[in-house]
Amino acid sequence: MRVLQLTSSSAGGVARHAHQVADLLARPPRRPGTLQVDEGDQVILAGPPDVLAGAPVPGAVVDIADRPRPSDVVALARLRRLAAHADVVHAHGLRAGAAAVLALRTLRDRPALVVTVHNAPVGGAGVRGVAAALERVVARGADVVLGVSGDLVERMDALGARDTERALVPAPARRVAPGAAPGTATLLALGLGQGERLVLTVARLAPQKGLDLLCDASALVRDRVPGVVRWVVVGDGPLEEHLQARIDAERLPVRLAGRRDDVPELLTRADVVVSTALWEGQPLAVQEALQAGAAVVATDVGGTAEVTGDAAVLVPPRAEAIADAVVRVLGDDGERDRLRQAARQRAADLPGPNDVHRQLRDVYSRALGHRC
Repeated sequence: MRVLQLTSSSAGGVARHAHQVADLLARPPRRPGTLQVDEGDQVILAGPPDVLAGAPVPGAVVDIADRPRPSDVVALARLRRLAAHADVVHAHGLRAGAAAVLALRTLRDRPALVVTVHNAPVGGAGVRGVAAALERVVARGADVVLGVSGDLVERMDALGARDTERALVPAPARRVAPGAAPGTATLLALGLGQGERLVLTVARLAPQKGLDLLCDASALVRDRVPGVVRWVVVGDGPLEEHLQARIDAERLPVRLAGRRDDVPELLTRADVVVSTALWEGQPLAVQEALQAGAAVVATDVGGTAEVTGDAAVLVPPRAEAIADAVVRVLGDDGERDRLRQAARQRAADLPGPNDVHRQLRDVYSRALGHRC
């Protein structure tokens, strides 16, 4: 099968998932318990240059940005030429999905179109309005729409999408040696002294991640937990300057650690791993925390509960609720141990590459049938 994977510019998990899907289709995983490997598809990954960097399959530049701009006319023409040679176009995100709908309309023998919706709109009225318009275009023009969480699937159903399903978005497995932990120098560099407690958040520094909530919660935790608690945030993004200003002005016990390569080791060392997101689909950072056997506290938003099941403490996206849960887990060794064991069990039950490959083959077959 000739498959064109398409994504617009993305600094989050969308591009990572597009890379994962492209690699699975081109080099299918071995079926469990057998030596059989299915024949791979002919896959091209299309998107802006930053998305194509490190792609596991051949790439083609189609520069669709996260906001409309005049050069989209050139991108649509380029996309139309690429799509004319594909059996299936699989677009990731509303911008890429809407662009694919517009580009494919003029093709006589058009390929099937699958769109994965990765995010709910978080922001002001303007952001939500643009997203609503793109959602309508995708719902009416795609053969199959996948949503990364149940609420997104329901949203697209309500807009009249003809065929919907919850997408499978597993985090890449990261192998960590048993007992692995960051060294003393690393902990000191993060501001963590002997015997101090580590609360860890791994997130892009963007509005969706609820980082002002994190700052509010950190102040409450500091005032209620004996000893010193360091809340380390791993990640970068557009809110870095704003957050650092808050941390400095309010003397918050938060350290912005930037992007790091030792996240698995930090997850094993953390006393609590916290997600303060305002919305999530299938949060990769939470999945990685479960894989590491971490005690997790997370806001009960979007598809987070679909990922964690009972293996995390889920709370409303309010600073008081987050702080209450963190304080409770820090103060109860038995609860931390229970959560860590539940995390490892839950991680073993989450979907993996074989599940994703099976789902996509089924979805593409349905989409081709709808097109006909």
